[in-house]
Amino acid sequence: MRHGTRKLVRDIYDLAWPVLAAQLAVMAFAVIDTLMAGHFGTDDLAAVGIAASIYFSVFVALMGVLLAVTPIGAQLLGAGHVVAIGEAVRQAGWLTLALSALSIAIFAWPEPFLALSQPAPAVETKVRDYLAIAAWGAPAALGFRLFSSYTTAVSLPRVMMVLNLIGLGIKVPLNVVLIFGHLGAPPMGAAGCALATTIVNWLLCVLAWAWCGLAPSHRRFAVFARGSWPRWRDQKELLVLGVPIGLTILVDVTAFTFMALFVARLGAVNSAAHQIAANVAALMYMLPLSLGTAVSVLVGQAIGARALTVARETGITGLGLALALAIGAGAVLASSASGAAALYSNDAAVRALAAMLLSIVGVYHAFDAVLVVAVSALRGYKRTVVPFVCNAVGLWGVGLAGGYALGLTSAIDLRWMGVATPLGTPGFWVAAVAGTCIAATGIVGYFLAISALERSRYASAR
Repeated sequence: MRHGTRKLVRDIYDLAWPVLAAQLAVMAFAVIDTLMAGHFGTDDLAAVGIAASIYFSVFVALMGVLLAVTPIGAQLLGAGHVVAIGEAVRQAGWLTLALSALSIAIFAWPEPFLALSQPAPAVETKVRDYLAIAAWGAPAALGFRLFSSYTTAVSLPRVMMVLNLIGLGIKVPLNVVLIFGHLGAPPMGAAGCALATTIVNWLLCVLAWAWCGLAPSHRRFAVFARGSWPRWRDQKELLVLGVPIGLTILVDVTAFTFMALFVARLGAVNSAAHQIAANVAALMYMLPLSLGTAVSVLVGQAIGARALTVARETGITGLGLALALAIGAGAVLASSASGAAALYSNDAAVRALAAMLLSIVGVYHAFDAVLVVAVSALRGYKRTVVPFVCNAVGLWGVGLAGGYALGLTSAIDLRWMGVATPLGTPGFWVAAVAGTCIAATGIVGYFLAISALERSRYASAR
């Protein structure tokens, strides 16, 4: 391994591991809510599942818009324009306020989502209560995400890791008190999950921006140096970059959301097995996601410094690292699929089907890892539209539509392969592999073309 490549791997690692720890802490919030709501009551567990899906689908799309701050800040840092980073964060603050108002309105009127899920009346009431409380925590969560995007851009991600771990430590006892009713609080069930998360969101948001104002490491960025009104030029840049990012994430999330809804038609065994596969896939996704975040920042900083060769090499190194780790993880999962399925269920039918799906997940993860790192590298170049289009075509057009055709119909004739259709739940995952492969191929090709073009343009201009 060359010295330059070793340094790139070390730089990626230094940024990626705190992001990974922070993401795992965030995932633990959902796991804790599910476990505790399940012990409180069946209706509450169902309500948390539906309400959290609605909340997450909306929130990640809005949060994605704020991820535009990362490439903007990274390029400014690479160019040495550190004071301009503070102005970029202030401008993003105005956008955060607008997105917060939008989130409150959506969660206050969840009728379109409830029409899709059609929960029982008792569950619907609990879903509405959950979203009504969560709506007032969304502005704090978005403010915290803005802080995350900013600190990641300037290579200071460890504070996010610490704050998320603090939040997890507070969330557990709050859940116990509010869900089950202790220390004089009434038992709230599913609504207690939402209230606990809302309280934690506000605590973390206040702590994060207080740290930004007080810590010496943030002074040079002058985030609180002076006030500024919204400027259309800056808001336009944030939206042009951020909206495709939000839509890309929304495509990814809804592809799985609708897959779960379609699989539900096949019965409880299929739904349970699919949930196991989806849970493992989401957990495995955290590693390439953290690698991608690190790659995006380092690529952006290199571009800001006009080190276009380093930017390209960083992206390629990140892709190779993600693929190697994903192949290793996928192989381990495929070889231990039965044991992994047994950790989730005692039902023999569920375990057998889940083991089959987990073997497919091992293959899916390799393409998914390459996809997320390629998308992230392109964000460093401020290229977000083509990745969204590729994701929509691959994950929706091939993955979801193909999954419906393979899993629930005989529209695709596979008799020439000796395979009878419909394939059921495995059909959805096979199509997801194909769709992710197509999307990853298109996005990697685009990254290689753009990075080579930008490098040659800069070399010609010198």
